[in-house]
Amino acid sequence: MGAAVVIPARLESTRLPRKLLLAETGRPLIAHTVERVLEAQAESEGAITRVLVAADDSGLVEAARAAGAEAVMTRSDHSCGTDRIAEAAAGVPEDVIVNVQGDEPEVETSHVVTAARLLDGHDEEMGTVAYPIVSREDFMDPNLVKVVLDRQGRALYFSRAPAPFPREGRALETHSLREGEWGLAHLGIYVYRKSLLMRYAELPRSALEEREKLEQLRALEAGEPIRVAVVSPPRGRAIDAREDYDEFRRRVAAEGKIA
Repeated sequence: MGAAVVIPARLESTRLPRKLLLAETGRPLIAHTVERVLEAQAESEGAITRVLVAADDSGLVEAARAAGAEAVMTRSDHSCGTDRIAEAAAGVPEDVIVNVQGDEPEVETSHVVTAARLLDGHDEEMGTVAYPIVSREDFMDPNLVKVVLDRQGRALYFSRAPAPFPREGRALETHSLREGEWGLAHLGIYVYRKSLLMRYAELPRSALEEREKLEQLRALEAGEPIRVAVVSPPRGRAIDAREDYDEFRRRVAAEGKIA
């Protein structure tokens, strides 16, 4: 059986309230994300068998269903998206669960398909994707999460800090690092075996998770390996603040896709 993509959708957000229902493009933001994931499903040659939105609001459920996805209501008190998808995933037959964030309206379809296939033939029960950092600005940006890998393609650590940091500071000052040497940026697409997902949701929040505000560190601290696929840089970005949404709306308008 293929993978189920579960999109966690929470109505309230700190920096941009009710962002998933913003509809200045003619469609709610969550609908754009659903449409991209449905395109990934069509391209996946059977690797993705279900697209499900796990929401905490009836308006999000209605918007997701109107866009063509399945949708279920989940509890409103979940502390993170992983806990929300675990609740929703308990009701589907698929053994592989892919987590795509609801505020990723331009998520690359190829990245979603890569995640859906990432655990095939491997022992790890959790995986994610990353891409090469190409600029000093991105490397130093605390909002861009970095991941460091071992030689087998598994995550050693995730951090908001520049990592791995070049001890010779001149490299940062002169931008002398070559392409591919800045490191890897993490994309918030995850894949889990369902058994691991259910165990993961029961783990207490970890010290590193609390410090960096990165929930994937909960798995690493618990000794769960995370396989990482390196993909091409994304063309869009997650919608976190008003300026992100305004830029997204302008791109949609420029492409003539305003409904």
